[in-house]
Amino acid sequence: MLVSVPATSANLGPGFDTLGLAINLRNEIRIKPSRFLSVSTKGEGASNPRIKRNIMFLNIFNEHYKRLSGGKYNTFRFEFMNKIPISRGLGSSSAVIVAALTASHIAAGVKYNKRKILNLALKYEPHPDNITPAVMGGFNVACLHEDRVYSKKHRMPNYLKAILVIPNKTISTNRSRNVLPNNYHKSEVVFSLSHAAYMTGLFMTDSWDQLRIAAKDKLHQERRMSMMPELFKVQTLALENGALMSTLSGSGSTFFTLAYEDDAPKIAKVLEDAFTQFRVMVCDLDNFGVKVSS
Repeated sequence: MLVSVPATSANLGPGFDTLGLAINLRNEIRIKPSRFLSVSTKGEGASNPRIKRNIMFLNIFNEHYKRLSGGKYNTFRFEFMNKIPISRGLGSSSAVIVAALTASHIAAGVKYNKRKILNLALKYEPHPDNITPAVMGGFNVACLHEDRVYSKKHRMPNYLKAILVIPNKTISTNRSRNVLPNNYHKSEVVFSLSHAAYMTGLFMTDSWDQLRIAAKDKLHQERRMSMMPELFKVQTLALENGALMSTLSGSGSTFFTLAYEDDAPKIAKVLEDAFTQFRVMVCDLDNFGVKVSS
């Protein structure tokens, strides 16, 4: 079987731990019965010993395969093709979690649905903004209630593109959370809450031209961007050259820009010329989430 999971961009500005979008940049895992356990890894992180061995995937897969199969033990060959940049705010960890949970059910011959996979993923990733679009695809607004994810998806049109500016250095999730204050002013909370609500309404109604207003935030984005000040210029250049919105992807360091298909090449060229040390990619959006094929 082949399991693939898309990259994701979470928060989208004001939607802190709530809003997320799937991007058609996929990690793929091919799984075959084998006499011996074997793992091969190509692509992103293949030179990192821990990632090369895909320890997190194997631990989650083995835990659930053993539970689902009633303790039966079979061995497999796992072939990983990683396309999602690691530790860059594009949901690489969520992709591993979702892939491992999905693969374990299929390998054990146990029926599942995406909502079940999504809620199982909470054990390993307590914030639903990345795992929800990784499972469901599309734009998602998600909340937690009594240890369950409740979410609503909207399919994205193919005339929009994602432009990713991927720096050559990381911002760790722990560090990015540590720069956030323990207390916020009420005005900051109301500002971001209102903009997240407005953004959700715009996405759900395919109303794109006000996104640059809705994408403003006062809770986390600028505080995190200050750890890599060149990201402010990325955002400014993207918006000056026709982007619909431009926001920090997850906790960074990648910057996510949404644009009309016709405008995307120009914006990407401007960003490539200004940031020669960064990687710039133009990607389709994804409406499928985790996919399985034989």
